[in-house]
Amino acid sequence: MAIAFTFPGQGSQSVGMGKELADAFPEAKAVFDEVDEALGEKLSTIMWDGPEDTLTLTANAQPALMAVSMAAIRVMEARGLDLKAKVAYVAGHSLGEYSALCAAGTFSLSDTARLLRIRGNAMQAAVPAGKGAMAAIIGLEHGDVEAVCAEASDAGSCQIANDNGGGQLVISGEKAAVEKAAELASAKGAKRAIMLPVSAPFHSSLMAPAADSMREALAKVEKNDPVVPVIANVRATPVSDAATIADLLVAQVTGQVRWRETVEWFGQNGVDTLYEIGSGKVLTGLARRIDRNVSGVAVNSPDDIAKALETLLG
Repeated sequence: MAIAFTFPGQGSQSVGMGKELADAFPEAKAVFDEVDEALGEKLSTIMWDGPEDTLTLTANAQPALMAVSMAAIRVMEARGLDLKAKVAYVAGHSLGEYSALCAAGTFSLSDTARLLRIRGNAMQAAVPAGKGAMAAIIGLEHGDVEAVCAEASDAGSCQIANDNGGGQLVISGEKAAVEKAAELASAKGAKRAIMLPVSAPFHSSLMAPAADSMREALAKVEKNDPVVPVIANVRATPVSDAATIADLLVAQVTGQVRWRETVEWFGQNGVDTLYEIGSGKVLTGLARRIDRNVSGVAVNSPDDIAKALETLLG
């Protein structure tokens, strides 16, 4: 059976993340130093000391989460991990797709940090404050949530942003439409329909200006084919061509993160273990709920890395 590496998305950040790695491993410290230099500021200080509301800002959280993931990868590589030899696929949730691509060599670390800063700023600026919203719908099938979004569309644009699996979907769009869709979902029997405390309607058509910004930014950076295929968010199938990957990253800004289908694809194609590389263990929890034959392993501390290397390197 095969192994895949997965990389977390926004919401997995916490003050102090990565500090233990930086203190324990010079390779990890070097990653945080390089990201600080690429951004021209001490993002690592915000990551380790807070304040939390500054770390949570989209423009900070995105490169910060990538930095923690890449710190873990660099530590593992320095101790003998050959990604191409040991890992069949990589995938990441939303911004985590950039972490996956950095790990697989499509983008350099500095370029990935700058791309995510651009992405965070562009997503934040795409929609005036208060115009957009997101809501989590728990306990309805994908088709039912699609129907609810269509029904609410007379109040504005509304669509599925994330299909996280385990009966958890996130919708995104214009505030009035999302509120209406959440009410309709409750009426249809959703266990919960919760408005989310987010700063913008991510992965919706309202993000079109941010998609334009990313098209421009991605056109300017050096891109290599990944050393292992990436499972693209918007397709939930493997991609190995750098030019196609760039197009799909643009589409991802306004498109759906198809995480349930990604994990299902892994299960159907011989992958039985997903190592979640970076902060938190959200994806590890989701894996169990999506496919019982696929296990998740969170790798974010020195102990986690030691155990993972023992298994991976035998």
